[in-house]
Amino acid sequence: MKPIFRYILPLLIAIAGISEASAQKDDFNPITTGVTSLGIAPDARGASMGDLGAATDPDANSQFWNPSKYAFAYSKAAVSLSYTPWLRKLVNDIFLANLAGYWKIGSQDNQAVSASLRYFSLGEVNTGNSITGDPGQNLNPYELSVDIGYSRKLSEKFSMGVVFRYIYSDLGFPDTYAGEQITGASAFSADISGYYTTFPIIGRNECQWSWGWDISNIGSKVSYDGAEYPVFLPTNLRLGTTFMFPLADYHNLALSLDLNKLLVPAMPREKDYDIDTPEGYQEYRDAMDDWGSTSSISGIFKSFTDAPGGFKEELREINWSLGAEYSYNDQFFLRAGYFHQDKTKGDIQYFALGAGFSMNVVKIDASYMIATAQTSPLDQTLRFTLTFDMDGLKDIFGKRR
Repeated sequence: MKPIFRYILPLLIAIAGISEASAQKDDFNPITTGVTSLGIAPDARGASMGDLGAATDPDANSQFWNPSKYAFAYSKAAVSLSYTPWLRKLVNDIFLANLAGYWKIGSQDNQAVSASLRYFSLGEVNTGNSITGDPGQNLNPYELSVDIGYSRKLSEKFSMGVVFRYIYSDLGFPDTYAGEQITGASAFSADISGYYTTFPIIGRNECQWSWGWDISNIGSKVSYDGAEYPVFLPTNLRLGTTFMFPLADYHNLALSLDLNKLLVPAMPREKDYDIDTPEGYQEYRDAMDDWGSTSSISGIFKSFTDAPGGFKEELREINWSLGAEYSYNDQFFLRAGYFHQDKTKGDIQYFALGAGFSMNVVKIDASYMIATAQTSPLDQTLRFTLTFDMDGLKDIFGKRR
């Protein structure tokens, strides 16, 4: 069995945002993980504000950003369906589909259960070899995750949540000559999060100030067939804050900031060792063995101190997002944001725009990405989200009766 990475490596590089040409070769050191699609924002609302959502008002897609927010949701239940055509400038058959929702339980509405299903299709891949004349097979690799969560208010202003997730990455293909069958990689992970919100009075206006954090994808490593070392899941720490204030009657503006850091140790690089000598090569192999044998939990702590460039490089591993959301009467929304990743850690920078319209039952959101480099395969990425409010549906059917 051979790993399919050699055939779809350009796509995976684009997914992870690796753009080595725009970074200094000696400093370029992105974090390597498996199942990179787990880091793609699934919904249009969060994406339109520069990929943020740790402390924004709860909605049906909070499972990805911060599931503890569900305990503060205004509606009893909601379900959302999102669709993202991915890498449209390169291919037309890669996409991310996401189904998410929650249901508040208990007589006091202070707790909720939630779930989501993600399906990331890598399109059609042919395993043929033009040199040997092998026609190969046409495969449709994908990555899938399904999870369930629980959140609860611990006070009037603070809540916490947990999520348990099953992950499957179908990135293997059969060796025709050996007669082997296709196998993928499975993993289990968990998220833990917290959310705090308060309503300060500034002047004569009641504002809302919220803080949130989420550690996602804490779990087992994934091993693809033929790989020498298992790879880490994209364990991520997200910290964020949102401040909402009224502009006038029915007019509100929310400003948000999110910080993200992958809690994954950096893979050793050959260029950091003198591999032309037996001693240097052995040091590199020992470093790789140590990286491969590091557990996921140990890797979380190691990720804060392992950067070759020291503390300065650790700071470069922090991505940040800044976004704004204007709303009129909670029915019409305009959004904008900016996402920044250091050029040595992936070199993704882009602006985002979006809009939304909400009725009693249905909410429609759309977002559009504008990369700072027009050559970026992520430029002009669109997202669409359709959300159904169960309270609204209940009211409609109740009136008909």
